[in-house]
Amino acid sequence: MYEATKLVIITERVILDGVTKLILDGGATGYTHVDAGGRGSRGKRSANRPGVGGVLSNVKIEAVVSDPDKAEAIIQSIANRYFAHYSGIAYVEPVHILRPHKFKV
Repeated sequence: MYEATKLVIITERVILDGVTKLILDGGATGYTHVDAGGRGSRGKRSANRPGVGGVLSNVKIEAVVSDPDKAEAIIQSIANRYFAHYSGIAYVEPVHILRPHKFKV
């Protein structure tokens, strides 16, 4: 097993493309996103919230990168670009991975 860092962003689907571009531009080799729902400072959100193409719903985006500094830089770029105008949270956590070549470790 190899050490790496997972970054997690939960935000509005409408900014998904911009957030994932910042993730890739920051050096991640890929990401995963899934519909998300829950309750927080902006009230309750359903993963199945009605809207045009689901753009009013939330998503959870995860990526694994080779080191914590890279993860912090990616999350900071996302926060600077989007979190003043869109809801969102972001955090990192250490992970142990197989196949480190997939994450440029």
